[in-house]
Amino acid sequence: MAARNGRTVRDLRRGNRTAVLQRLYFDGPMSRYELGPATGLSSGSISNVVAELVADGLVEEAGSVDSDGGRPRTLLRVVPGSGHMIGVDVGETRVRVELFDLTLTELARVERPLERNSIDRPLRSQGYDVDVIVGHIRDGIAEVLAEAGIAPHQLLGVGLGVPGIVDRTPERGAVVHGQTIGWDAVPLESLLRSACELPDTVPYFADNGARTLGQAEMWFGAGRGARNAVVVLFGSGVGACLVTDEVENGRSVEWGHLTVRVRGRRCRCGSLGCLEAYAGAEALLDRWREEGGHPPEGTDEETALTAMLAAAYPSEGTASDPIALAVLEETAEYLGAGLSDLINLFQPERILIGGWAGLQLGSRFLPAVRRYAISYSLRYPAQRVTVDLGRLGPDAVTVGAAILPLADFFARGGRRAEPAPTGPSPAWRTALEERAPH
Repeated sequence: MAARNGRTVRDLRRGNRTAVLQRLYFDGPMSRYELGPATGLSSGSISNVVAELVADGLVEEAGSVDSDGGRPRTLLRVVPGSGHMIGVDVGETRVRVELFDLTLTELARVERPLERNSIDRPLRSQGYDVDVIVGHIRDGIAEVLAEAGIAPHQLLGVGLGVPGIVDRTPERGAVVHGQTIGWDAVPLESLLRSACELPDTVPYFADNGARTLGQAEMWFGAGRGARNAVVVLFGSGVGACLVTDEVENGRSVEWGHLTVRVRGRRCRCGSLGCLEAYAGAEALLDRWREEGGHPPEGTDEETALTAMLAAAYPSEGTASDPIALAVLEETAEYLGAGLSDLINLFQPERILIGGWAGLQLGSRFLPAVRRYAISYSLRYPAQRVTVDLGRLGPDAVTVGAAILPLADFFARGGRRAEPAPTGPSPAWRTALEERAPH
C-alpha cells in the first residue's frame, strides 16, 4: 500500500528504523523518552521500532538514568558486535585493510607495502599492477577475518578508497578510472568478486580516497558540525572532497589536476602545470633533488619526506638546509594558492588537511599554507574559513571506506543487503549525504 507521497508502509517502517538507529549511533545511549523528540516519531512508533531493533539484536539496554520524579528511564545503545565492516585504503605506499565492528572500533588490520615505491623508482610512474592490488586486498580480507574470528557472512560490506574516478555500471559494478596510476576502466568490483571468497550477500563499495577521507572527517573528525567544508588528501599526490551547499555532499574532485602554472612542470597525468606537479609529496621530493638537494636514495617517499623535514627544520644548534626549506616554502605557496581557488569557488567554513604527507608535514607546514591560502583568496570568504589538520590520523581513509557499507546498512533500516552480484543499491549515497547529526 502506498501513501500519498508515494512511499509505501514498508518505506515508512524502514525510515523509522533508520531514524532511531542513527540517533542511537551518533548520540546514544538514549532513553525511549529522549528518542521521541530527537527523531520526531510518536511514542508508539518509538516503542515498536525499538522492540524490532532489540529483537534483531541491533539495540540493547545500557543502564538507566533517574527521571524527574518518576521511574528511572532505561537507556538504549547500538550493539557493537551486531555488524562488521571492512575498510580498504589503496594508497600510494601500501594497501591497508582494516576490520571494524558496527561502532567502527578496529578489530584487526593488515598492511601490504607496494613494491618498488622508492623515490628513485616511484610506483605511480609505472602504474599499479591490478592483479597485485587485487591479491593484496583478497589476502588482507581473509587475514583480518581470521584474526578476529569473524565469519564472512557476518560482514555488512567491504568499502574501498582508491585513487582516481569511480564509476558504477549495472554489469560490472564499481569501475576505476585512474589516469595517474595507469588504470583505464578497471572493473575492480568484478575482479574482487571473482578473487575473494565472500558470499554474494556481502556488497562492495568503492569511492575516491579523498572522498572516503572527507567522509570520515565529516562524520567523526574535525569536520563534524560543518555544512560547508573542504577535506584535502595530501599524499604522494593531492586530491580533495567538497561538502558544500552548492555541490552534492561529499563529492570528490580531481583538484590535484587544477592548472596552477601555464607550461609548467609535467604532471603524472601527462598534462603541464597541474597542482599535483608541485604540491604532491612525489613532486616535492623531485623538486628538492632538481634544485641540488640530496634525498636519501633507495628509500620510500615517507622516509625521504621525513629526511627532508629534518633537513629543513633541524634540531637546535644545526644549520637548516636552505634548499629543502625553500622548496617546502614554495610548496606551501602552491598548496595555499590551490586552496584559495576552492575558497573563492565554494566559500567553505573549514578546510581540513589529511593524508600521510599532510600529517607528516603537520603543524610546521600549516601556518605557511594558511597564510598563502588567505592572501590569494577574496577577502570575504577568506575571513570566514579556517584551515586546520584533520583529526583522524593515517587511518582516516580506511575509516571512511568502512562508512560506505555502514551508510548502506542505515539506509536499509538496519537490514542486511540482499544478494546483488553487481553491488549495492544507490540508497547508501543518500545516507552519506544526510551525514551524522550535528
